[in-house]
Amino acid sequence: MIGIIDYGMGNLYSVSKALERMDHVYFISSLPDELAKADGLILPGVGSFKDAMGILHEKGLVTFIKESIAKGTPLLGICLGMQLLFEESEENGLTQGLGLLKGRITKIPGVTASGETYKVPHMGWNDLELKNASPLLQKIEAGHVYFVHSYYATTNNKNVLASSSYDVEVPAVVGKGNVFGTQFHPEKSSDLGLKILQNFAAIVEKKVTL
Repeated sequence: MIGIIDYGMGNLYSVSKALERMDHVYFISSLPDELAKADGLILPGVGSFKDAMGILHEKGLVTFIKESIAKGTPLLGICLGMQLLFEESEENGLTQGLGLLKGRITKIPGVTASGETYKVPHMGWNDLELKNASPLLQKIEAGHVYFVHSYYATTNNKNVLASSSYDVEVPAVVGKGNVFGTQFHPEKSSDLGLKILQNFAAIVEKKVTL
C-alpha cells in the first residue's frame, strides 16, 4: 500500500488518479502515524522549496520521512518533491532540504553560454535520456516526459538515473537505495510516466529487489 504525503503543496489529484487507473492501493494523509502504515511513500510537490520544508517541519514529517527511509521504506519524490530530497536549495535564500541525496537545487540559468535566452520555467515535453540502471526504470526506453520547473538539481552523476537537456543537463530521474525522484510529472507523462509509477509500485510490493 502506498501512502501519498499530503502537506498542502502536492498535486494529489493527478497522482492518486494515476494510481487508481493502475489499480494500486493507496491512501492520502498528512499524519506520520497514519503514513507509517504504508509500505511505500510518494512525496509530490508544486511550489516553493522553502515553504514546503517549513510545512514538513511543522507537521513532523521531516523526522518521519528520514526515519522511514532508514527503515527501508521506498520513497518517490515528484517535481518539487524530488528537489526536497536534496541537501539544500537556493530558491528564496539557501534552505536546507531533507538531505537524503547529496546536491543542491539551483535555478535554471535561462541564458546560454553564447548569451541567447531561453524560457524559464522549463515547461512542456522533453526527451528522457537513460543514464544508469535502476529498478525504477526497468523496461523503460527513452521517450518524452512532461516538465514544469524553474530549478534543477546539481548532484553526483552516479545518482542520476536519467536526464533531459534544457541547455543545462537536468537530472530527470534520481535514485539511491530506496530513495527515488522524478523532476518531471510521471502521472502526466503518458504511458512512459505510468510505467515508472508501476515500477515504483513493484518496488513497494517487493516484486523487484533494490
